[in-house]
Amino acid sequence: MNKVLVEILGLSTSPASNGYALILQEKSGHRRLPIMIEAAQAQAIALEMEGIKSQRPMSHDLMKSIVETMGSRLVEIIINDIQDSTFYAQLILESAGTEVDARPSDAIALAVRFNAPIYVAVEVMDEAAFEAESSDYEGEGDEMADESLATTVEERTTEKSSMSRREVLAQELQKAIDKEDYETAAIIRDEISKLDNDSDGDAS
Repeated sequence: MNKVLVEILGLSTSPASNGYALILQEKSGHRRLPIMIEAAQAQAIALEMEGIKSQRPMSHDLMKSIVETMGSRLVEIIINDIQDSTFYAQLILESAGTEVDARPSDAIALAVRFNAPIYVAVEVMDEAAFEAESSDYEGEGDEMADESLATTVEERTTEKSSMSRREVLAQELQKAIDKEDYETAAIIRDEISKLDNDSDGDAS
């Protein structure tokens, strides 16, 4: 598989989706890949990057301990596919090149704990990444403003998707229900209700 080495550029809140935007930057170029992730995974990534340790092990700390206890380590992670705006990833473990499917957010949370490289399949970068504006190159390494970053992610997501916001929310609602994440499902339902109410108001 042809793959591109990336690094974490930043995390930003995204009010429109009640989640976070994780931005990956290719190390040998200027393309950026935005991935929407949930608050728990965003926290797990941010805390590790800041070197903040919780008093009790978080889920990803536990996963790391289990892998190490089994005499293995995380060699790398690969974001290897995208389908219907949903990203997929694999963990590559040292033991006989074992590959384990994972959500990109969980995979990245483990990668920062193992200090393992993060890769993205060339096909995924070609489909979902965007070229940073020239003004952004000059500010490389500076912290990106939350509002600007979230706006960029939402604009790029809109460009690459022909679905309406309600259709996207409906898909996310079903995913949350399937995962029995009822708290997230309730938030998404509220967003859909607001859209429906606004639509009714415009019609009248």
